[in-house]
Amino acid sequence: MAETSGGQNQAAGGIGGWLDPRRLGQALKRGDTALALGVVAILVVLIMPMPAWLLDIALALSMTLSVLVLMTVLFINRALEFSTFPTVLLIATMLRLSLNLASTRLILANGHEGTDAAGQVIQAFGGFVMSGNFVIGIIVFAILIIVNFIVITKGSGRIAEVTARFSLDSMPGKQMAIDADLSSGLIDEQEAKHRRKEIEDESNFFGSMDGAAKFVRGDAIAGLMITFINVIGGIIIGVAQMDLTFAQAAQSYTLLTVGDGLVSQIPALIVSVAAGLLVSKSADKGSTDKALFGQLSHYPRAMALASFLTFCLALLPGMPVLPFMILSAVTGALAYHAFKRQRVAEVQQQASQAAETQEAAQPKEQPIGDTLAIDEARLELGYGLLALINKEGGARLTDQIKSLRRQLAQEMGFVLPSVRIQDNLQLPANTYVLRIKEIEAGRGDLRPNMLLVMDPRGEKIPLTGEATTEPTFGLPAMWVSESQREEALFRGYTVVDPPTVITTHLTEIIKDNMAELLSYAETQKLLDELAKDHQKLVADLIPSQITLGNVQRVLQNLLTERVSIRDLPTILEAISEACGYTRNITAITEHVRSRLGRQICNEHTGEAGYIPIVTLTPQWEQAFAESLVGDGEDKQLSMAPSQLQEFINQVRQTFERQAMMGELPVLLTSPGIRAYVRSIVERFRPQTAVLSQNEIHPKARIKTLGQI
Repeated sequence: MAETSGGQNQAAGGIGGWLDPRRLGQALKRGDTALALGVVAILVVLIMPMPAWLLDIALALSMTLSVLVLMTVLFINRALEFSTFPTVLLIATMLRLSLNLASTRLILANGHEGTDAAGQVIQAFGGFVMSGNFVIGIIVFAILIIVNFIVITKGSGRIAEVTARFSLDSMPGKQMAIDADLSSGLIDEQEAKHRRKEIEDESNFFGSMDGAAKFVRGDAIAGLMITFINVIGGIIIGVAQMDLTFAQAAQSYTLLTVGDGLVSQIPALIVSVAAGLLVSKSADKGSTDKALFGQLSHYPRAMALASFLTFCLALLPGMPVLPFMILSAVTGALAYHAFKRQRVAEVQQQASQAAETQEAAQPKEQPIGDTLAIDEARLELGYGLLALINKEGGARLTDQIKSLRRQLAQEMGFVLPSVRIQDNLQLPANTYVLRIKEIEAGRGDLRPNMLLVMDPRGEKIPLTGEATTEPTFGLPAMWVSESQREEALFRGYTVVDPPTVITTHLTEIIKDNMAELLSYAETQKLLDELAKDHQKLVADLIPSQITLGNVQRVLQNLLTERVSIRDLPTILEAISEACGYTRNITAITEHVRSRLGRQICNEHTGEAGYIPIVTLTPQWEQAFAESLVGDGEDKQLSMAPSQLQEFINQVRQTFERQAMMGELPVLLTSPGIRAYVRSIVERFRPQTAVLSQNEIHPKARIKTLGQI
C-alpha cells in the first residue's frame, strides 16, 4: 500500500510539474511547442463547447491574425519572403471553421435568451453592421460571399495556377542562364547555388499557393452552408422546443446566425485579399506601395486625363460638384508633379548620354602594359564548338579543365595556370587551337554532336562514320553518331566525346610544356606554400647555397622528363646535398633524380610488378664517355654524326620491336652519360624514359628486355 501511495503521489507530482506555470511558460517559449499547442487547441474547439467570453477572445484573435497577414503581404518586397503563407492560410481557415462550430453551439443552445447568447462580438456585429435588421444582415452577408468566392478567390486561384505552370516551364531556361553565368565567371559557385535554390523555392511556393487557394474557396462554401443550417435549425429549435413564435425565433436566431457569419467572413475576405495581393505581385520588386505608386506615376498623361474626365463629371447636371472637384484637383496636382519629375529625369539622361558620347568619341589609348601581358595557356574555339562550354547531359569542357588542373597538381606537383577559353572567328567552325604563351602548340577538328571511336589494336573500324585522325597521338579514328555508342563499346573500341578529346590533347600539350610554364613567380609560390615545418629548409638553402632561379632550372629539368615535383621537400634536401660539392645544374639535377629513385621506379613499374629496361652495351657506354669534351663539370657531347645516326637507328629499331611485343621499356645507362643520352633520345622519341643506374631503387624489380 505504501508503494501504491508513493506511485500515485509521484504521478500526481509529475502532472502537477507539467502544469506548473513556470514549466509551462518555458515550453511555450519554444516556437514548435507553442504552434503544436495552438493547432491542438483548434482541434479541441471542434469537439468541446466554448464559453461566450472565450469565444469573444478567439474571434478577436481571428480578426487580428487576418489583419496581420494582410499588413505583412503589403510590406514584403518579394512573394518568396512570405513562403509560409499557404500554411498560415490553412491555420487561419481551420481557426475560423472551429469558431463557426463553437458559435453554432452557443446560438442553437442559448439563442432564445437574447442577442448576447453567443458573446458580445457577434452581438456587436448583429447590432451595428445589420442595424438590428436580419434582412440587411443577410444581404450584406450574401454580398461578402459573392465578393470573396466569385471575385477575389477565383481570380487569385487562377493567377497562382498560371504562375505555377509558367514557373515550372521556365525552370530549364533559368538553370541554363545560371550555368552560362557561372561558366563565364560572372558569378561564383556559391551565388549559383543561391540562385538555383531561389528558382526551386519559387516553383514550390506557387505550386503550394495553387492548392492553398482551394482552402479559401472551401471556407466560403462552408460559411454559406453553416449559416443556412443555423437559420433553419435555430427556427426549428425556437418554435418546437423553446415555445417561441415563428417571428421571434426568426428574428433572434437569424440575427445571431448572420452576425456570426459576418464575423467569420470579414476575416476570410481580408485573408483572401492578402492571397490575391501576394500572387499578383510575383514579378514586382519592393513593397506594394512603391511598386504600385511608382508605376502609376510613371505615366503622368494618364493622371492628367483622369483629372480632366473627373472635372467633366462634376459639370454634369445632378452630380455632386464638391467630391469630383476635389478629386480632379488632387489628380491634376499629381500629374503636374509627375510631368515635372519626368522632365528633370529626361534632362539628366540627355546630359549623361551626351557625356558618354563625348567620352566615346575620344578613344582612350590602351595602356602599353596590357599589350605586353600574354596568356600562359589558351584554348581558341571555332564558333561551331562554343556549345561545348555549356554542354548539357554530360561533362562540360570547363569542368573537365578544372579537373585537369587538380589532376596535374596531384600527379606532377605542378599548378597549371588558368586556361583562357575564347572564340576565334578566323578559325574553321569545328577547329580548335591550343596555344602556350600565345604560340600554337596543337590543333584539331571535332564534330560537336558525334563521338570519336578508336581501335586500341589499330585495326580498321567497321562502323558507319567519318574517318579521321585522333589529334593527340595521331592514331586512326572515326567520328560516329551517338546512336552507335553501345555497339562501339561492345566491340571493345575506345569511345570519347569532343570535350574529352580537347582535354586529352590539352593534357599532353601541358605535360610537354610544363618546364616552360613553371615561371620564376610560380616557383616562388610553390616554395611559399610549403608547410611551416619546411620553411627553415628553404631559408637555409635560398639564397646562401643556391639562387631561386637555379632551383627553378632544376625543377624545369625534372618536369621536362615528366618527373613529379610534388615531393618538393625531398627535392630541396637533395639540392642542398648536391650544392656541397657542385654548382653545375645538370649535376644537381642528376643527384636529385637519384634521391627520387623510389618515386621514379614506381612511375615506370608496369602491371606485372617490374621495370622493363633496355641497356646500353659497354661499347656504346665507352663511346659516349669518350665523346664528352670540356673542362671540369662543364662538358658537352661531341660525337661524330655518323655514329649518332647509327645510335639513333639502333634505339628506334629496338624500342619499336619491344612496342610490337606490348612492352614500353626504359633505357638504362650509367650515371655519367644519362643526361647526354637523354638529350639525343628526346629528339626522336620524347616519350622514352632514360634512367641511370643510380635511380634504380634497391627494392625495385627490373627485367632486361634487350640491349643496344
